[in-house]
Amino acid sequence: MESIVTTNTPAPVTSNKKVHRAWSMYDWANSTYNLVITTTFFPVYYNAVTSTEHYPKGVPFMGRYFVNTALKDYSLALAYLIIAFLSPILSSIADYKGNKKRFMQFFCYLGSLSCCGMYFFNANRIAIGIVCFILAAIGYCGSLVFYNSYLPEITLEEEQDKVSAQGFAYGYIGSVLLQLIGFGLVSLWPEKHSAEPVLITFLLVGLWWMGFAQITFKHLPKTQSLQTDKKRNVLTAGFKELRKVWKQLRELPVLKLYLAAFFLYSIGVQTVMLVAVDFGDKVLKLEATKLIITVVVIQLVAIIGAWMMSRLSAIFGNLKVLIGVVVMWMLICIYGYYLQTEIQFYIIASAVGLVMGGIQSLSRSTYSKLMPPTHDTASFFSFYDVTEKIAIVVGMFSFGFIEEITGSMRNSVLTLIGFFAAGALLLYLAINKNSKEKLNFATSNL
Repeated sequence: MESIVTTNTPAPVTSNKKVHRAWSMYDWANSTYNLVITTTFFPVYYNAVTSTEHYPKGVPFMGRYFVNTALKDYSLALAYLIIAFLSPILSSIADYKGNKKRFMQFFCYLGSLSCCGMYFFNANRIAIGIVCFILAAIGYCGSLVFYNSYLPEITLEEEQDKVSAQGFAYGYIGSVLLQLIGFGLVSLWPEKHSAEPVLITFLLVGLWWMGFAQITFKHLPKTQSLQTDKKRNVLTAGFKELRKVWKQLRELPVLKLYLAAFFLYSIGVQTVMLVAVDFGDKVLKLEATKLIITVVVIQLVAIIGAWMMSRLSAIFGNLKVLIGVVVMWMLICIYGYYLQTEIQFYIIASAVGLVMGGIQSLSRSTYSKLMPPTHDTASFFSFYDVTEKIAIVVGMFSFGFIEEITGSMRNSVLTLIGFFAAGALLLYLAINKNSKEKLNFATSNL
C-alpha cells in the first residue's frame, strides 16, 4: 500500500504553551465572524433589509425571486461548495511547499476585508451584501483548513483535547466581547433604528479578525517542506498527495466510519447553528435585541460545554461521548419542531450552547487522535474540512429548499433528525470496530 507514513516522517512535536496560546488566538480573532456575521447581527440586519416590506415578491437576485432566508442559505451553501473544492488542493500544495501559514494569511485577509465590505450593504445594494457574505465565508473556512492542520504539529497527543477546547474557549470569549461592543453601539446610538451602528459592527469584525490574527501569524512555526524535486508541478503533486491520503483512509476503517458519522451529524449541527436566529426571527417573531442577547448566552454556555466534553472524553472516550452529544442534538430538533413560546426558545438555545461547543471541540480532537502519524497534516485535515463543508452545503441547501417548497422552517428542522440518527449509528459502529481492532492487537502481542 502506498503510505504517507513510510514516505514522510513527521516532524518531532514539542509542547510550547506560548505557541498553544498563539494558535488559540486565531479562534479569538476569527470567531467574531462566526458569531456576528453568520449568527446574529448580519442575519437580523439581512432579514430587515430584505423583508417583504421592501421586496413583496421576494428578493431579486440573478434573474430570480427568492424567499429572503432561502437566498441566504443558498449563498452560504455556494460558499462552502467552493471552499470544499479548493481546500484539498490548497492544503496539499501547502504541505508540499511548506507554506501553510501563507495560505492561512491569504484566506484570513480575504475574509476580514469582505466583512469590512459589508459596511456598504443596504436595501438598495443587495448584491454587495450577498457577494461579501460569500467571500467572507470562503475566507473563514479556507483559513481554518490550515489552522486546524497545525494542531497535531504543535501539541502532544495527550494535549490535543485540552488545546482544541482552549481554542474554542478563546473563540467564544473573543466573539462575545465584540458582540457586546456591537450591542453597545446599537443601544447607545443617538438615532434609534439607524443602520449605522450595525454597519460599523461589520467593519469592526473585519478589523478585529485581521488585527488579532497577527499574534497567531507571529508565533506559529514555519512548516517543513516536503518538496524534493523543484521541477515537480505543484498542482499535480497536490492531487497525488490527495490520492495517497485517500488510499490510506481506505485502510483505516475506524477513521473512515468516523468521517462518515461526522459528515451526517455535521449536516444537522452546522445547519442548526446557522439558522437559529432566522428561526427565532421569522417563526417566533422575537425582537432583534432578544435574539442577540440569546446568542451571547449560547456562546457563554458553549465555553462550559467545550470544557465539560473534554473532561468526559478523558473518562469515557471520545466516541462514546460523541454518541451521547448527537442524541442530545436529536432531542433538541424534536423540541424545536414543536416549540411555540419565547421561553421555550430560550430553553432550547441554552441546550444548543451546551452541546455546540462540546461537539465542535471533541470532533476536531477525535479526528486528530485517529489520524495516522504523518507530516501531511494539512492534506489529512483537508478531508476533515471538506467533509464538514459538504455537510454544510447539503444542510443549508436542503433547509432553504424545504422552506421554499413547504413555506415553513419547522419542516426543515424536522428533516435534520434523520441525519443525526444516522450519524449516531455510524459512531456506534466505529466504537465496535475500534474495540475489535484493539482486541486483535492485544491478542497478536501475547
